[in-house]
Amino acid sequence: MKKLLPILMILSVISCKKSTEANMGKTDSTKIVDSINLARTRINDSILAKRSYKNLEGTHDLSHDLLKGMGKITFKKTGQDAYHVTGKQSDGRQYLSIEGTAKMTSPKNLKFEGSIKQSISENDNGKVDVRTGKRNFSTKDGGKTFKLHESLNSSGFADKIIIKM
Repeated sequence: MKKLLPILMILSVISCKKSTEANMGKTDSTKIVDSINLARTRINDSILAKRSYKNLEGTHDLSHDLLKGMGKITFKKTGQDAYHVTGKQSDGRQYLSIEGTAKMTSPKNLKFEGSIKQSISENDNGKVDVRTGKRNFSTKDGGKTFKLHESLNSSGFADKIIIKM
């Protein structure tokens, strides 16, 4: 019994020392993992910055084939290649207004989600036509003009809505 007591004391001291060393190792590995994650985040951010498309922020011309003159449309940047869009063109009592969000998905495509309202006397005697949801604008001239696809209005006629950059 006298021999057993000192052996137990020595074992308890040794076991306590091992647990503190194990915790220090875990702390060091956490620091290493955090530094690796920080480096990866920087690399990923730099790759994303290189993949962005043409900056559309600003005020541009808006036109409708049945309205005289030009309107204005404004793109406000909300994220990478994402914009809040508002615009209007009017010709007397006739008008076209656009409001929503847009995102460049490729150098040739602009995805728009929101509403397009128009009141044109040649279409149902000026009845207000509201189109909501997702629409596509595309370009064939390198981003100088974007034309609305899915352009049928409630009267069944195609509208030619163009954004000039």
